[in-house]
Amino acid sequence: MAKQIVDWKTIYAFVEDAFVGAGVPREDAKICADVLLESDKRGIESHGCNRFKPIYIDRIEDGIQNPVTNFEIVRETKTTAVIDGHDGMGQVIGHRAMQMAIDKAKEFGLGMTVVRNSCHYGIAGYYATMATRQGLIGITGTNARPSIAPTFGVENMLGTNPLTVGFPTDEDFPFVLDCATSIVQRGKTEYYARIGKDTPVGQVIGRDGKALTDSNAILQMLNTGEAALAPLGGIGEELAGYKGYGYATVVEVLSAALQAGNYLKMLGGFGEDGEKIPYHLGHFFIAIDPEAFVGLDSFKKTTGNILRNLRASAKAPGEKRIYTAGEKEYLVWLERKDSGVPVNDAVQAEFSKVRDKLGLTQYVFPWEK
Repeated sequence: MAKQIVDWKTIYAFVEDAFVGAGVPREDAKICADVLLESDKRGIESHGCNRFKPIYIDRIEDGIQNPVTNFEIVRETKTTAVIDGHDGMGQVIGHRAMQMAIDKAKEFGLGMTVVRNSCHYGIAGYYATMATRQGLIGITGTNARPSIAPTFGVENMLGTNPLTVGFPTDEDFPFVLDCATSIVQRGKTEYYARIGKDTPVGQVIGRDGKALTDSNAILQMLNTGEAALAPLGGIGEELAGYKGYGYATVVEVLSAALQAGNYLKMLGGFGEDGEKIPYHLGHFFIAIDPEAFVGLDSFKKTTGNILRNLRASAKAPGEKRIYTAGEKEYLVWLERKDSGVPVNDAVQAEFSKVRDKLGLTQYVFPWEK
């Protein structure tokens, strides 16, 4: 079967109802569905429908993620907060924590919240965009399962640890830089495995220091420590991989040290006897109000001018266009907004399986007609 398009109304309703069927309260399920499908709106297929069942529904069923979120504020000041998510829904925790940072920034100019004991929170860019939509700068990051090897190393120690920044602009879309600090994120490898594609040479290394390409084998070897992702830049110093390694470490510290959370190998998701356990991830959220500096309109205009100048600069031979961060995602949304989400063969089967298991018989998908 080829990819099938599911319209936005149907897929939002189904994903929300499926989360409710898995035990997530209705209002929280709306947030989970919104974060998940924002990935597909932006064309980030590695974090959208592809992760719906294996990362969220399955983890709830495995008992390593709580469908009902206990959002506990452990410590708070006017501009900061420490939050314990108690292994609840990462999207719900992230949404509330980012909004707290935004509210503090609107009142005091700056706001920062940090989280411990959370779960996968979806695309980091969602939370940065929460800030840009409210006229603020948004910054967020999260640690993750060990995947990246340090420069000159071959052991997976750091997560893919995105360092994500969003700026409001005077254009139709914000600047949003949302990318892993590894050459490729684990989710991309999961996507390659689903569609039967090899991982490109140079993105993953084995214990012998050689490149690995078998996507299914890589996923297993990442869990066993036999493989590791190369940091952003590449292997060793010659390609400046130490830069990606350094930024991944920055995110690890901000996702663990301020909130007394777990880090590095503690985030593996397996106990001493190989049993599945909660991941206990950490996040951080920063909001900055331009009104406290030069005013929002001035900030948006200068930012827009910078981006327009970059896009108007001299292009390499044969290239038609220069992009700035967030632009390609905006263009994907313009293409998809009147149609829906393209769903591949593997996810089609997962949707049908979840639907049948939860008794959501009101849904008939395009591939079943």
